[in-house]
Amino acid sequence: MFREKVISAWPGIPVLLLALAFLVIPIVGIVFAVRSADYGEKPVVAIVAWMVIWVVDIVCLAGFFSVQPNQRVVLTLFGNYVGTVSDPGLRFANPFYTKKPISCRVRNFETSKLKVNDQDGNPIEIAAVVVWKVVDTAEASFQVDNYENYVHVQSEAAVRNLATAFPYDSHEEHTVSLRGHTAEVATRLKAEIHERLSVAGVEVIEARLSYLSYAQEIAAAMLRRQQASAVIAARQKIVEGAVGMVEMALDALATKNVVQLDGEQRAAMVQNLLVVLCSEAAAQPVLNTGTLSH
Repeated sequence: MFREKVISAWPGIPVLLLALAFLVIPIVGIVFAVRSADYGEKPVVAIVAWMVIWVVDIVCLAGFFSVQPNQRVVLTLFGNYVGTVSDPGLRFANPFYTKKPISCRVRNFETSKLKVNDQDGNPIEIAAVVVWKVVDTAEASFQVDNYENYVHVQSEAAVRNLATAFPYDSHEEHTVSLRGHTAEVATRLKAEIHERLSVAGVEVIEARLSYLSYAQEIAAAMLRRQQASAVIAARQKIVEGAVGMVEMALDALATKNVVQLDGEQRAAMVQNLLVVLCSEAAAQPVLNTGTLSH
């Protein structure tokens, strides 16, 4: 298991000035060595030494690298993990180090629309938005082959698993559904994606559903079902209210002794009141010119 090891690299500007100086000094030294040959000296050793210094300086130029803000650079030497540099700016390290920059900025992506079956077996289409960032560059580099692709694949797998764990819509109050309990579903989705991506050194900041609907082949039928459920719920409320109003009316008539009604008359009155209160159309009054019994 690889863990991130933060190390410091040399400041790049002073080393760069020194490297530029050592690019010029050997050239000057070679020129003076060639001129000294005119006076009978043998400058071969000096020329070779200055050329070696110049070649070493050229090789050292490969040790410069830059670190952007909120970015880290992973250093490896011949396959061995050396450490991670996080200080921004121009830096210098061993020229034989392999330097791999990794962004630690917050990123987000939206999964493709997936067609899966919910807990009730109904085909639905679902997609999610995942907000994430790298928190351990060593795990992101060495625990998985391609951490960005790993994030995408595992996120879609978590969305599929979430869709099969809950129904699209619940018909009972205590049942968690994808459509009716968005906060609980988002929490469950974030926890599952975070668990899958922790091995890659990735932290999930937020995960939520961005698209949810029934599949096209059952969308019309499910729409009628939802409309029927809404009508039934509305009718239930209307009947409950109407029964309460009828009960209040009968109690008020009996308390104030407005009229004395026998059992048949009470039943007829209850029937008429329920028709008036529960009917969708306005009731048409019928005037009785006789007695209450005729």
